[in-house]
Amino acid sequence: MISTQTEFVGIAFDRMTMAVTEAWLSERAPEAPFAFVITPNVDHVVKLDAAPPDAEIRKAYAAAALRLCDSRIVAKLARMRGVDLPVVPGSDLTAHLVTGIARAGDRICLIGGDAAMLSDLRALRPDLDFVQHVPPMGMLRKPEAMAEAAAFVRDARARFTLLAVAMPQQEILALRVAQAGGAIGIGLCIGASLDFLTGRKARAPLWMQKASLEWLHRLSSEPGRLWRRYLIEGPRIFLLTMRWRKPS
Repeated sequence: MISTQTEFVGIAFDRMTMAVTEAWLSERAPEAPFAFVITPNVDHVVKLDAAPPDAEIRKAYAAAALRLCDSRIVAKLARMRGVDLPVVPGSDLTAHLVTGIARAGDRICLIGGDAAMLSDLRALRPDLDFVQHVPPMGMLRKPEAMAEAAAFVRDARARFTLLAVAMPQQEILALRVAQAGGAIGIGLCIGASLDFLTGRKARAPLWMQKASLEWLHRLSSEPGRLWRRYLIEGPRIFLLTMRWRKPS
């Protein structure tokens, strides 16, 4: 794997393009010990900064095999401070994995979603072996539920595991799977990416994505759920950028 890391706003980002990332996913041995990938966006950066120094989410970020910049806004702010971050949108990476990187016969483990989502994925790629575990809401506050989900990932023996239970649950679950040992393959912390892939939610038009306005499209689509994230919490990224000091 060809990768260099650079620190920005407290995260050691891997400076890998989409093509290099896809090659790594494709070439990694299916039986290799479990490793996981995270794709921080503005919301993740802000939440991570607010977490206590010893928080488990910080340990998850430190333990990830790859930390890829999901956000064009984060990348632009980094560029203003002299840091070059390639953008690897998590939704695109998930789509490329399911529709192209995964090979016929591969087992894909899905944590999250519902029965309809599993059906949609099987229709999309009938040549893949999908297995699914749907944990209860608030899994992070339920030790037995977290342990059950981690055991499912371990026992699935999947080449790829899609963790679709939102930040920070998905990253902490990935950490616990890795720490427990016995699991194989690659885990991707994907949030709502499968909603876009299966057509449940519409992504922003390409011009809005390129203009760093995908957040506006999502806000207008789900204002009741997302107004606080984008209008109250998200703008803190500008303060974090101003406070950040480039390592000497």
